[in-house]
Amino acid sequence: MSWGAAIALAKDDPNLIKDVPQVEALIDRAFVLDPDWGEGAIHSFLITYEMARQGAEGDPVARARQHFERALVLGRGAQAGPYVSYAESVCVARQDLAGFDAMIERALAVDADAVPEQRLLNLVMQRRARWLQSKREDLFLIPEPPGSN
Repeated sequence: MSWGAAIALAKDDPNLIKDVPQVEALIDRAFVLDPDWGEGAIHSFLITYEMARQGAEGDPVARARQHFERALVLGRGAQAGPYVSYAESVCVARQDLAGFDAMIERALAVDADAVPEQRLLNLVMQRRARWLQSKREDLFLIPEPPGSN
């Protein structure tokens, strides 16, 4: 997952871009071996990845939604990550502002202290949620109210 994140952050680095097929093969193999590993960690990663996956059959939003729903079940509602991933990758791509706001609110409502081993990840994801929330005008085409020119 870290390798995939490095590629996502360095889209202009051909030395990393060439590694996309290897990262995809690794995540697909991990999914075959143990799709529910880490209380849904693979599903959480795939929420975002399905929206950018090249050559896959079917609707990427539907695939991302399936991973989102499974991640929620496996995380027992105690993880902010799936909400943040869905908001950032699916809601932004679809320009679904209401869905984005709802997902961000749900991520921020997660009790980061409820599951001690998930605390750090939840705090990091909630920080990202607040950052995304602060950038919503940059992420969405929000029409100006009539008469505001």
